[in-house]
Amino acid sequence: MSPAVAEATQAAAEGGAYRIGKSFTFEAAHRLGELPEHHKCARLHGHSYAVEVTLVAQALSGPGFIVDFAELEPVKQYLTDTFDHRLINDVVTVEPTSENLARLIFDWCAEKLPLPDGACVEAVKVSETATSWAEYRIPVPAERR
Repeated sequence: MSPAVAEATQAAAEGGAYRIGKSFTFEAAHRLGELPEHHKCARLHGHSYAVEVTLVAQALSGPGFIVDFAELEPVKQYLTDTFDHRLINDVVTVEPTSENLARLIFDWCAEKLPLPDGACVEAVKVSETATSWAEYRIPVPAERR
């Protein structure tokens, strides 16, 4: 076992974790109806959204993966089928903020992604622009805060 692998294994045994992430994009429009009429985001507008899904596991499976990145293809398909080139207001039942989209996508991933035992969705980050993002993540247990 290489020193790097031994160190990573020791970290996992002591409560460390492995993380991977994959980014996806889609184009969509929305309007935020709960804002004052004069607010620019109350008007119909579009974004080039970026979504980052982060998975976490205490141990690796197979050839040393949390999961093969190719296994995250269903996320891309879900984003394309559900949001791409659509008015998001027409496809969600909540105000289509980045925060709410992060939670919706997180919930979909947690329910639909076939992950190996011990692996889970840790976070989903949604960016509307290159400088603005919102994230929803699993809560940190009180004993680890």
